[in-house]
Amino acid sequence: MTPLRTVIRIQQFAGCLLFCAMISTVNAAEKPLELTLRSRVKSGDGDKAVYVAKEVKATWEAKKTALIVCDMWDDHWCKSASRRVAELAGPMNEVVKAARAKGVFIIHSPSSVVAFYKDTPQRKLAQEAPMATTPVPLSTAERWGTTWCWPDPAKEGDLPIDDSDMGCDCPVKCQIREAWTRQISTIEIASADAITDSGQETWNLLQARGIDNVILMGVHLNMCVLGRPFGIRQMVKEGKHVALIRDMTDTMYDHRMSPKVNHFTGTDLVIAHVERYWCPSFTSTDITGKARFRFKEDVR
Repeated sequence: MTPLRTVIRIQQFAGCLLFCAMISTVNAAEKPLELTLRSRVKSGDGDKAVYVAKEVKATWEAKKTALIVCDMWDDHWCKSASRRVAELAGPMNEVVKAARAKGVFIIHSPSSVVAFYKDTPQRKLAQEAPMATTPVPLSTAERWGTTWCWPDPAKEGDLPIDDSDMGCDCPVKCQIREAWTRQISTIEIASADAITDSGQETWNLLQARGIDNVILMGVHLNMCVLGRPFGIRQMVKEGKHVALIRDMTDTMYDHRMSPKVNHFTGTDLVIAHVERYWCPSFTSTDITGKARFRFKEDVR
């Protein structure tokens, strides 16, 4: 074969590979999300009533789904919380990449530090989204300098863990301080993603894209993931289909506080609370196809 023919064959082969890769990417983006959603369903009556886990299969259209990354900061006032976030961030980035590749819209929500991204296209994307009216009023109560969706006694019972000490489970309690400056850099922010910690901006982004489904992951479940203006409570109240990725979260819980269980058992109790009162959960396996994440310190 002459050198010219060899070059032509190589170019044709390379073109074929590129075409196949493009087709594969399109097919991946068009494929719906197949989720195994777990909820807590009442079984029995009166004093004998219990809430048992029930799983159902669900299919969500990827382009009508958003994934919100909640408060995965670069540091935390609690050393053990910061250590777990750093461990979680790598696997979480894999979930973000896999979801994005499927066509899911990614919203990064590092509360109180979005100013770090003030000149980025992702921040401007959120700020410039057309104003949309919410079906229910956005929360106006404040906590930690931001609006907060507080527990609704008519909707949910008390949390199953006592986090009144703010949840630091280090041997020596850490001093509360403003430790965070940005989202942890392990989680990549792509050009088509958005950055906001505003409930109104989040709603604007969702409505502009016709998004009906919202997936939450991040920290901490008993506080920010539930209570932020873009969190589980608010999204459910606004009528979105909401789900939590249960292996992509953590709690602020000190095992020395009630009910005095292992930290990760405490997290499981809060997950069950969410599944009972607010929304179902699923594992990251449904997004990545890989084994679910487990903290190294979770030796149960």
